[in-house]
Amino acid sequence: MSEQSPQPPTGGPVHRSVAALRASVRRRPVPWGVGGLVVVLAVASGGVVAVNAATADQPSATGSASASRTPLATRTPTSSPTATATPTPTARAERTPTPTPTPTPTADAAARTCSVAGAASASGLGRFEGYVMNAATGEELFSRDGGTPAQTGSVMKTLTSATALAVLGAGHTIPTTVTDEGGGTIALVGHGDATLSAGNGTVYPGAPTLPQLAQQVKARLGDTPVTTIVADGTWWSAADAWDPTWPVSERTIGYQPNVTALMVDGDRANPAAATSPRSEDPIGRAGDAFRTALANAGVVGASTAQVTQRATTSQDTIAQVQSQPVSTLIGQMIPNSDNTLAEMLARVSSKESGAGGTAASLTSVYSSALRGYGVDPSGIRIVDGSGESASNAVSPAFVAHLMVPVTRGDKGLGTLAQVLPVAGVSGTLSSRFTGANADARGKVHAKTGWIDSANTLGGYIDAADGTKLTFAFYAIGSPRAAALPALDAVTAAVYRCGGSLTGS
Repeated sequence: MSEQSPQPPTGGPVHRSVAALRASVRRRPVPWGVGGLVVVLAVASGGVVAVNAATADQPSATGSASASRTPLATRTPTSSPTATATPTPTARAERTPTPTPTPTPTADAAARTCSVAGAASASGLGRFEGYVMNAATGEELFSRDGGTPAQTGSVMKTLTSATALAVLGAGHTIPTTVTDEGGGTIALVGHGDATLSAGNGTVYPGAPTLPQLAQQVKARLGDTPVTTIVADGTWWSAADAWDPTWPVSERTIGYQPNVTALMVDGDRANPAAATSPRSEDPIGRAGDAFRTALANAGVVGASTAQVTQRATTSQDTIAQVQSQPVSTLIGQMIPNSDNTLAEMLARVSSKESGAGGTAASLTSVYSSALRGYGVDPSGIRIVDGSGESASNAVSPAFVAHLMVPVTRGDKGLGTLAQVLPVAGVSGTLSSRFTGANADARGKVHAKTGWIDSANTLGGYIDAADGTKLTFAFYAIGSPRAAALPALDAVTAAVYRCGGSLTGS
């Protein structure tokens, strides 16, 4: 992919100054009406010299942000806190979502002179797409192909979180049940909780376990023997478990499981390791693990029971456990960029919304849910919940607009805002923003993304001048070793510019 360079500003100093004067006249017609004649006469009688003198101290559009202006506030790098357990977001009052602000350029918009053109032209960004906006005014401050839908990487997980919060709600839990079909047959029925654990260590602290289910089964059945264990993963079709655009290595290395409605420990070979090889049969593996739990609980006949895969024929529920709330699952997914939880939340959102839980339904499900936050999802394409597929297509501008209600905490989106990685402090950004970019540590709250063909970053910035900015940057086709420092550099440059950022 070819490298894309930003376009330089058009026209000379006089051209830009006259344009600024015209813009100011439109914004403030009364005072300019009084002084207009003076301006015209000045220009007509050698005012070019005066205009050039007035604009001579404006920074070059090609310089870096640090060279373009003096920050308005002193910045001290934030130190990293000691790592803590996955946070459970505190409850926030529900807020009625309001549309993303209609752009309302401020009176001094023409004076925005802080350029990040140098950082945005770095070769490490590959084919660069980026967008920055003022969260309070809705004003676009910077765009490089910002409206072009493209692969998101794991920035997709912010859309997945927002969709789950809209469709399911922060307090929603996901059940796993056991039904009694009679005649010695019981069924373990999955409803999309990938955190269900065998109880021998887990990357999901507080998750429900198979031993808890097994103890309930023993209490109900007593000495009645079990001869058959049904593993029911039919809540959505198991044929829809793997997208062909995902590299198979994502499963064999251990980043992504087959997406089935029933699995245990995210189908990890090592349940206590975030990255661990996954199997080709998570439903069968769950059935085997349940048989072991039943035998350990003393259920008669369980150790020799046959395990089969099909839909249960019974509604007689004899045991049930629940996942932790969606808010907690998002708190476990976002900081660690957990693909498994992302895919499950996407499919459960689809299923609970009546769309069947299929991958093909996700664009429609996400669009409907995200529209409720006051953003326009036109043109997005959602292939998966994790961002693993290069066939996903979401523009940086859309991500930046979605981040506006995230910063306000609309409709429960404070859950997402609270767990976004923070530059130099937490999650997948804990080791980022070093050296010349360290002044932005603690000030950039964003989701990282990494797939073979793109590295991405999207979230919000508490800028040096106090302005809250939302943004998304995509470095497409560039090696990760080059892309990450380049992304950090352009983001830190935006932090320094704040509300004075110009896209010129």
